Amino acid sequence: MAQEHGERHSGETITSERIEPYGEEKGFVLTTTAQGTDGRLADAHSAYHDNRSPPLGWTPVANAMSYALVVEDPDAPRETPFVHWLAWNIPGDAHELPEAVPHGSDVLGGITQGRNDAGTYGWFGPRPPPGHGVHRYYFQLFALDRRLDMGPDTPLEELVNALKGATLAEGRLMATYEAPTEQ
Repeated sequence: MAQEHGERHSGETITSERIEPYGEEKGFVLTTTAQGTDGRLADAHSAYHDNRSPPLGWTPVANAMSYALVVEDPDAPRETPFVHWLAWNIPGDAHELPEAVPHGSDVLGGITQGRNDAGTYGWFGPRPPPGHGVHRYYFQLFALDRRLDMGPDTPLEELVNALKGATLAEGRLMATYEAPTEQ
C-alpha cells in the first residue's frame, strides 16, 4: 500500500516553483510517450530496470535560444528534492529529446548534462526506496533567451540562478513511480 507524502519527504520546492518566466508565452506543453494513462513512468526508465532516459517532446517557444531541463523527485526521503537529470544548452530549434540520451556532456548538438544526485552525468532513473510508496517526478523544461556558459559540474543552485534571468517560458510534466514489489 502506498504511503502518503509526509515528513519522510523533502520539504523543499521544485525548481520551476522558484522561476518566473518573463516571456509573453509563459508556458508550453511538455509530453512523453513513456508514461501510462495513470501517470506511471514505464519500467525501462527506472534505475531498477534499464535506466534509459524517457523521450520528451514539447511545443516550440518563439525566440528560444536554448532549453534547460531539470528533473526532480520532491518525495525523496531527504531535505531537498532528488535531482535525476540536469541538462542545458538544448538547441533552441529543438522540440524533442530522444529516448536513451547518452550520458556525459556535449552530446546531441552540444547539450551539457550536469551531475545528478546519484553522482553521474545525465539521466538517473527513478529508484524510490522499497516500501516508500509512490514518488512524483517533475520534468521541468525552461525555454531560455540565451545559451548558458556553465560546465557539467555546475550545481543546481547556480543553474537556478542563471534560469531566473533567462527563462522565457516553462513546461512541466509529472510522472510517478513506485519501487517494484518482490515476488
